[in-house]
Amino acid sequence: MRSGFVTLVGRPNVGKSTLLNRILGTKASITSDKAQTTRHAVRGVLHLDASDAVTGEATQIVFVDTPGIHKPRTPLGEHLNATATAELPDVDVACLVIDATAPLGRGDRFVAAQLPTDAIVVVNKCDLADRGRIAAQLDAASSLDADAYFPVSARTGDGVAALVDELAGRMPEGPPYYPREVVTDTPEATWVAELVREQLLGVLHDEVPHSVATRVTEWEGKRIRCEILVERESQKGIVIGHGGSVIAEVGKRARAQLDPGVYLELFVKVDKNWQRHPERFDRLGL
Repeated sequence: MRSGFVTLVGRPNVGKSTLLNRILGTKASITSDKAQTTRHAVRGVLHLDASDAVTGEATQIVFVDTPGIHKPRTPLGEHLNATATAELPDVDVACLVIDATAPLGRGDRFVAAQLPTDAIVVVNKCDLADRGRIAAQLDAASSLDADAYFPVSARTGDGVAALVDELAGRMPEGPPYYPREVVTDTPEATWVAELVREQLLGVLHDEVPHSVATRVTEWEGKRIRCEILVERESQKGIVIGHGGSVIAEVGKRARAQLDPGVYLELFVKVDKNWQRHPERFDRLGL
């Protein structure tokens, strides 16, 4: 038996969460095209039978999806960066995920400088770039002095199997950390709150995405109450929408991904400038 931990790190919006979901074949982490979508360290567990693993041994890989590392403008941003970097020590493999469609920048190099020398660079979104662009990005990434480089598309799955084989081969001998049936250890209440926030990001587009937080405050049987927190009274109207149109659409999209019969209640509440008050992060599960 082999088992170990793999951390996915990188700048915001490079597709770490989409990559994790593709590897697992299920939704463990929420995704959107907004920066700072991921606010928690999300663990997803891949179980490989001996016949499926490149090593010929049963293998368990525990992936850790992290918030995008960025230049923080608020205490929340500082907190998210700290959450991401805290997952780097004591892992078996660190994967730096970069965007094939964006120039390699100072942010990528800043993250790379914090990684061990045996890190892997994953060039994602190759489905959106031509061969010349991918080759140029791999050439640019070679300056990061990583141990291996993999071009992939988390959206289509191209190249992902080869990456998983490489990671499985790097796992040390060890016992399973999670039972076979566990795909993620994210608490159900946290998952539902994040699901609601994911739908908000999709419906609101560019309006107040960073000012929104969600938390489940009640869960009784199939009745779930989820609060949507905004920073200002004016944002409350945006989240509710004209005649409740926005919050109704968010609820509809979220319920479609929950078990049949679940009654999801959504409430919008103002928590003034919550991003700038670290003492409030704990009760928001951050």
